[in-house]
Amino acid sequence: MVNQSKNTIITRNVWILSLVSLFTDVASEMLYPIMPVYLKSIGFSIVLIGVLEGLAEATAGLSKGYFGQLSDRIGRRLPFVQVGYSLSAISKPLMAVFIYPIWMFFARTLDRLGKGIRTGARDALLSDEATPATKGQVFGFHRALDTTGAVIGPLLALAYLQWHPGEYKMLFLIAFLPGVLAIGVTLLIREKSKPRSEGAAKPGFLDFLQYWKRSPAQYRQLAAALLVFTLFNSSDVFLLLKIKDAGLSDSVVIGVYIFYNLIYAGASYPLGILADRLGMRRVLVSGLFLFALVYAGMVFATTLPVFLSLFCLYGLYAAATEGIAKAWISNICDKKDTATAIGTYTAFQSIGSLGASSMAGFIWYAAGSGTTFAMSAGVAALVAVYLGWFFRSTANA
Repeated sequence: MVNQSKNTIITRNVWILSLVSLFTDVASEMLYPIMPVYLKSIGFSIVLIGVLEGLAEATAGLSKGYFGQLSDRIGRRLPFVQVGYSLSAISKPLMAVFIYPIWMFFARTLDRLGKGIRTGARDALLSDEATPATKGQVFGFHRALDTTGAVIGPLLALAYLQWHPGEYKMLFLIAFLPGVLAIGVTLLIREKSKPRSEGAAKPGFLDFLQYWKRSPAQYRQLAAALLVFTLFNSSDVFLLLKIKDAGLSDSVVIGVYIFYNLIYAGASYPLGILADRLGMRRVLVSGLFLFALVYAGMVFATTLPVFLSLFCLYGLYAAATEGIAKAWISNICDKKDTATAIGTYTAFQSIGSLGASSMAGFIWYAAGSGTTFAMSAGVAALVAVYLGWFFRSTANA
């Protein structure tokens, strides 16, 4: 239920959840652009980086499905949000303390587990604050503030590394501070919903898989297409490595990543409004075509102006797909299953990322980066054509 007047689209809870995501992304994205460089500096190979990122996302995926269903089962959202953001904050200093591969896997996985715990419940809270006609705006606004954190974080990292080049460990400790701030802001969230299933048994860890069988056919068709795309959409770490391999400095890598997130943050809310007006399908399909164009361009990119152009388009792709996909799914599923539906989709998505990132690492090692990017571009274009054709007459699209 929307907490404020009917004319208020961006409600109090939407603002608070968006600010929590902003602070969390300041912490996470402060580290993300330097993560591949840091991992290489402590002995990780390109293949091991791919496995690490994939395994972390798979852990997040399985937990998204389980905790999303658990949130629906007991009718509570806030505890999952608070615990999830807390775990992510704690993981940051651990990455500085534990530098051996097995410990780095543990710390990175803890971060992703926190994301898995909170994602379904948080997105269900956002969905409850909107109507079917305003889902794009609500999810787009949240994504805009979330990604604003992804601008601030790398800027802080860039400023720090200008004064302390190569001193990556301290950044992991500094990143703990905005994480703590995010935890504090979650205390302002108001959850008015009552438990929906009194006395209901807790689901088994993989019980969320059963939702796929009983979900609406349209949900399965949409999710399946997006999951095929996920299998060829590896971690953004590989895009950053492409820039680094072109001979550009750490500062340039971070600068390009900041530029990408500026475009992403600035475009998310307007594209959310556009999706509400023109339909989710048109905006999302356009985003997938942009992805195909970017990855095809990465095959040949070698100079900074080309990288900047491609990352500009990549920011538009992200704004047109990330929040829009969840908004579309929340319009398809039954309201009481919102966290389960989004959790199940993002669970499969994260598991797919395990294969995508690991496969990208091996293909890059065996056949070069060009082959990696070309394959992803081709699959993205095919999925865009399928969604554009198959859902052209669907009411919720």
